[in-house]
Amino acid sequence: MDCARIGLLSTTQHSPMTPQLTTRLPAVGTTVFTRMSQLAAQAGAVNLGQGFPDFGCERSLISAVNDAMLADFNQYPMMSGAPVLRQAIGTKIGALYGHAYNVDSEITVTAGATQALTTAILCCVHPGDEVIVIEPVYDSYVPAITLAGGVPVAVEMEVTATGYAVPWSKVAAAVNRKTRLIIINTPHNPTSTVLRAADLQALSDIVRGTEMLILSDEVYEHMVYEGHRHESVSRYPALAERAFVVSSFGKTYHVTGWKIGYVAAPAALMAEFRKVHQYNVFSVNTPMQHGIASYMADPTPYLDLPAFYQRKRDLFRDGLKKSRFELLPADGTYFQCVRYDKISTQTEAAFAEWLTTEIKVAAIPVSAFYQQGKESGIVRFCFAKQDNTLALALERLATV
Repeated sequence: MDCARIGLLSTTQHSPMTPQLTTRLPAVGTTVFTRMSQLAAQAGAVNLGQGFPDFGCERSLISAVNDAMLADFNQYPMMSGAPVLRQAIGTKIGALYGHAYNVDSEITVTAGATQALTTAILCCVHPGDEVIVIEPVYDSYVPAITLAGGVPVAVEMEVTATGYAVPWSKVAAAVNRKTRLIIINTPHNPTSTVLRAADLQALSDIVRGTEMLILSDEVYEHMVYEGHRHESVSRYPALAERAFVVSSFGKTYHVTGWKIGYVAAPAALMAEFRKVHQYNVFSVNTPMQHGIASYMADPTPYLDLPAFYQRKRDLFRDGLKKSRFELLPADGTYFQCVRYDKISTQTEAAFAEWLTTEIKVAAIPVSAFYQQGKESGIVRFCFAKQDNTLALALERLATV
């Protein structure tokens, strides 16, 4: 028998060539986060690039998950999430934002926020639909839109001496009969911008009387500083009735590797979300859901998070004032953007690589968050690190 003809492996013949694929994501390669983290490891640099803490979570959270495993919460949970966790999520949203989601039909636990975002896009965007994204834009949005057959329409934030702002008049101008979805992110990664009540009102004005939907990425909801409040879409009934609202336990509880998040949406939208969810992940780690639900009985950890991270932000900003970097505002998230005009004329990618290999501190070029790689002379640092990690990074950055 001719093994090669029927595509079987043979010990005497080379295997046939792997069939070629037409890529679904022609513009996608290895992410900048992976590349910079690899470069940081090779160079022995302090990694302030990728956004994750280098410190542990509360031991009581781990104990709660361990207790759940010992209590035999180890089989498949409900597709929509463990009822006890959905109830805890609903209680939190109601207490903070005054919106009562039905925990049975309007809240779903997801395998991280990225899965929630991708599933929301896949369930509502059809081929030819346009989706407005605000640039600089988190890197998972556009590939998900592309996979759905949608068309991303970018509106650039304005960059001024006082930081970034969403130009709502330009968002309104980008809307047409093909617009299906507007994606917002507050607090915003990478710029650390926090939308205010006036921003949400402007968004309300744009979508009023239309069939447009909103996808609101709020994974940094508990990292808003200077006493400002997080303006969740859930606070605004006219927005909440047409929105998927996404958040992340990984960001809130310093457990990014657990990949657990959730989405809240009106029942009609959630029904479509769950149709996709049940086939791309079905359900999420059971003992972690029960452990997190138990841990959420005390709201102190997330209520104290703004003060926890504002102290780290201020420590980092105070140290950077001794360098030649120009600080941009950091009103939320655990990121700090800086201009480097007084240091170099290199492109952002080249400067970030130089900073990593020569100064031994890794950063992320903000140009990576634009589809066309716009250059603004700005890089992003992550300050979700131990104080001694930040101190070492600041010592090195002061030499630039």
